[in-house]
Amino acid sequence: MDFTTSLYIAAAGLRAQSGRMRVIAENLANADSTSPSANGEPYRRRIATMYSDFDRELSANLVRLGDPVPDQSDFRLQYDPGNPAADAQGYTHLPNVNALVEMMDMRDAQRSYEANLQVIDGTRSMLVRTIDLLRR
Repeated sequence: MDFTTSLYIAAAGLRAQSGRMRVIAENLANADSTSPSANGEPYRRRIATMYSDFDRELSANLVRLGDPVPDQSDFRLQYDPGNPAADAQGYTHLPNVNALVEMMDMRDAQRSYEANLQVIDGTRSMLVRTIDLLRR
């Protein structure tokens, strides 16, 4: 594998993890939102998906960010009869976002992002050393 291929693979990983972090940030931003109507659904958590895509030009598999899929788990219920979004029993439906799970996912995405940055930095260092050797 040459230097260019490793740079492209790492860049694809950076793009995918960056998109994953955007989805997680959206989940966290909407963690406490309620439905605008009494019987409506609140924000539904989204899960980032990834897929492998073979690049013929590079002869390598690249990771790509797929379309986020909605999490079908149950909404959280909170007893709040004074809330305009409450149902007939006085419960308000809250998003199915668990901040702890989102923060763990964010940390995982951040570490993957940093690993791809290290690959790019290592490749850059090897390129610089190769150029220095060729100058001698």
